[in-house]
Amino acid sequence: MERIQVLISKLNDQFQQKADPAQMLVTVQLLHAELAQQQVNTRQTLGTSKVAVVLPKSPAPVFNAAEYEKYGPKPKAAQPVVAEKPVEVVEEAEEKQYNNYIKSNGSSRKKENSNLLFDPLVEIPTLSHQNGVKEINEAISVKQESLNDKLRQQNGEVGELLKGTPIKDLRKAIGINDRFVFITELFRGDEAMYERSIKTINSFNIFPEAQYWINRELIVKLGWDVDVETVKHFYQLVRRRFS
Repeated sequence: MERIQVLISKLNDQFQQKADPAQMLVTVQLLHAELAQQQVNTRQTLGTSKVAVVLPKSPAPVFNAAEYEKYGPKPKAAQPVVAEKPVEVVEEAEEKQYNNYIKSNGSSRKKENSNLLFDPLVEIPTLSHQNGVKEINEAISVKQESLNDKLRQQNGEVGELLKGTPIKDLRKAIGINDRFVFITELFRGDEAMYERSIKTINSFNIFPEAQYWINRELIVKLGWDVDVETVKHFYQLVRRRFS
């Protein structure tokens, strides 16, 4: 008890002196530990510390076989082994079953389909199996041929019109393909000779002057055949230049 009184006095002095709260907390903890120790000492003096506890013995469990069989897990019953039928036998049985079904439901199905425009179970022939397909194909081919003929005729008419149109510059009027053919077949592969000849022909004012020069310098010296299509095409371009 003296220790408790000393701690209380010390705590009171710290409070009056406005000491640090941490110091006051240490004093409080010491006072709490002293009071707890004093409480334990008081309990030990009031009674004995030894207490005997005797528990009743429980009887040993008895195994009951009847109840185990009644509520315990039951073994699975062995399933009988069924022999598999051959595939041919199964297919024959399924076919017979299907035929019987068709026979039994055929009349009712006819009544149901009587109100329809066509029988949904009847196979409808495709366009390739229907009558008149051959005539349709022939008509389509005839129309295509007539259309192709018209296109060829129009292309020929356009080509004829282009042949008569005048040319301002012979060099620009000659395409890449014609230029290559003229150099290879008419000018013996000499590109410089071709360029000089075209420049000379462009410099003339009238067609007779160009024709005289072509006959003297090209046809005679290079040995052109006037019946060859390439020579005829070259002459035609020259005429358009002076038309």
